[in-house]
Amino acid sequence: MQVPFLSLKDVTNKYKDEIHEAALRVIDSGWYLQGKENEKFEADYANYIGTKYCVGCANGLDALIWIFRAYIELGVMKPGDEVIVPANTYIATILAITENDLVPVLVEPNINTLEIDDCLIESKITAKTKAITIVHLYGQCAYTDKIGELCKKYNLKLIEDNAQAHGCMFNGTKTGAIGDAAGHSFYPGKNLGALGDAGAVTTNDEALAKAIRSLANYGSAKKYVFQYTGRNSRLDEIQAAILDVKLKHLDDDVALRKSVARRYIEGIKNPKITLPKVTDWNQHVFHIFTVLCEQRDELQKYLESKGIGTNIHYPIPPHKQECYKEWNGMRLPVTEKIHAQELSLPMSPCLTDEQVQWVIDCVNGF
Repeated sequence: MQVPFLSLKDVTNKYKDEIHEAALRVIDSGWYLQGKENEKFEADYANYIGTKYCVGCANGLDALIWIFRAYIELGVMKPGDEVIVPANTYIATILAITENDLVPVLVEPNINTLEIDDCLIESKITAKTKAITIVHLYGQCAYTDKIGELCKKYNLKLIEDNAQAHGCMFNGTKTGAIGDAAGHSFYPGKNLGALGDAGAVTTNDEALAKAIRSLANYGSAKKYVFQYTGRNSRLDEIQAAILDVKLKHLDDDVALRKSVARRYIEGIKNPKITLPKVTDWNQHVFHIFTVLCEQRDELQKYLESKGIGTNIHYPIPPHKQECYKEWNGMRLPVTEKIHAQELSLPMSPCLTDEQVQWVIDCVNGF
């Protein structure tokens, strides 16, 4: 039996007719940028997340870049300021910080949650610290009450990287509405995925939202008048229309992901495999179903021989990447353990019962 890691074709086909109708509506309108589709999606997504403002942009990396850039333009931060960030994350989180000449301060994750360890944050705070960035990695909420308390105690901005956690909750609040601002990616493989690159920022801060909208439009809020030296980073009308279609089905798709995750957690009994530890099912939307295994590479090859697709998120941690060679000598043992052992099993709202059972049987047979 073949079990793809993720079939984007299957995901798209679930809503093919609605997507075709939306795309055709945009094509026939003759208006392809900064139009009604953007306005509608931004309003609908802000309402879904629970914030006053949503600003669409070209991709998730730009969403994070614009948050920091806007804070600099508004005088909240300046180059050289420090931003606390988890060491275990996709590199985009850190690129957004260094792109703005801010200084990332890497903090190890908790091995049980794989999210930033809130017990290690306070010791990293200095007079230069201006923000804590949390990453809801793999679809799991990274926020804790302790992180919120630290932000209040030290007057720090809380920025969320919500690229992998659309639909996730913390005590009744959606991730993306917990902090001062949040960056969202709608890369096709996300829980809410476009048919190309797309992103957005959500916030309740009107001044921040206005600055970001201008920065992503060449630095202009009024045609041919440029307040900032911005860039072109706009969400196009077709992607906005498609995202609005898929937004209506997001909660149902997340429920299907959770049902797959429950079966994995209940069915996988191999002592070589460390499964996700879920204490609150509202706080995980399973963008990725990640397991740890000391024999990760052998497990991946074994599953491949059984027709099961997997992925590694991520094989090299940011501090070991060549682009950050000044960090290559840094020792972050928990992060390095995760990156050496992590394997992502198939996860999709389109997996059949038979496919899920085959994954369980094969993992148990390793």
